[in-house]
This record gives sequence, structure tokens and C-alpha cells, in this order.
Amino acid sequence: MMRDLDTRMIAAHDAGDNRALVALYTQAAESMNDVDASCFFLTHAYVFALEAGVSDAQGLHARLKAHGREE
Repeated sequence: MMRDLDTRMIAAHDAGDNRALVALYTQAAESMNDVDASCFFLTHAYVFALEAGVSDAQGLHARLKAHGREE
């Protein structure tokens, strides 16, 4: 599954599709069994959500805060 996800992430990066990157990085975060790895991907999803100006940014930010990634 991660290989397919990686391929789709690369394609979205190449296309500059920030909305797709939000979804893909969120999906990657949700597939992790480790909080640090999950938050790594959530941080990327959050940044791309901010860049794309999508409402997902608020929820992603809340998830990061819940894991102590920001005060």
C-alpha cells in the first residue's frame, strides 16, 4: 500500500496538486502505527492544506495539537 501511496504522492508533487497532497499525506498519517511517524505526515498535510487554503487545515492542526506538537 505504501508503494502505491508513494507513487501517488510523487505524481501530486510533480503536478503541484496541493489538495491531493493534503489527502495523500493524511492517508499516510492514518496508516502509521507510530505517533511520531504519523505526526510527520500530518505536518506535511497541514502545510499543504494551508498552502491550498482548504478547511482541512483546522482539523489537521487540531490533531497535531492533540499529540503535543504545538502549544
